[in-house]
This record gives sequence, structure tokens and C-alpha cells, in this order.
Amino acid sequence: MLFRRKGWLRKEFDEKLINKVNELRDTWSNQKILVEKSFDPTAEVVTQAKLAEAKYFTLFKEVKNRSISLRK
Repeated sequence: MLFRRKGWLRKEFDEKLINKVNELRDTWSNQKILVEKSFDPTAEVVTQAKLAEAKYFTLFKEVKNRSISLRK
């Protein structure tokens, strides 16, 4: 009886993880485009872009470890 809940919770958190990865991918791509199009990007903008990239790849590695497919 307790083991049934484990599968349900895993699916719920997997969905949250997928949503967060997609959100971070969009944020990272927006930051990357902003840096590329800027004539003289400030250090803060470059740092934000690198931070967004690091967050995205960290969660992406977690998705790979859990063997979750991002495609639907």
C-alpha cells in the first residue's frame, strides 16, 4: 500500500522537474541572445547568463540520472 504512493510521487516530481528544466532552458536562451546582441555587455549580464546556463545543465544532468524523457 505504501509503495503505490512512491510511484505517484515520483511522477509528480518528474513533471515538476521537466517544467523547471524547460523554464530554465528558455531563460538561458534569452540571456544568451541578450549577451550576443549586446554591443558591450556588462559583467552582471554575462554572469547572469553563465548562472542560467549552470542551473540548466545541473537540472539536465538530474533528468539524465532519473532517465526521464523530455520529449512528449
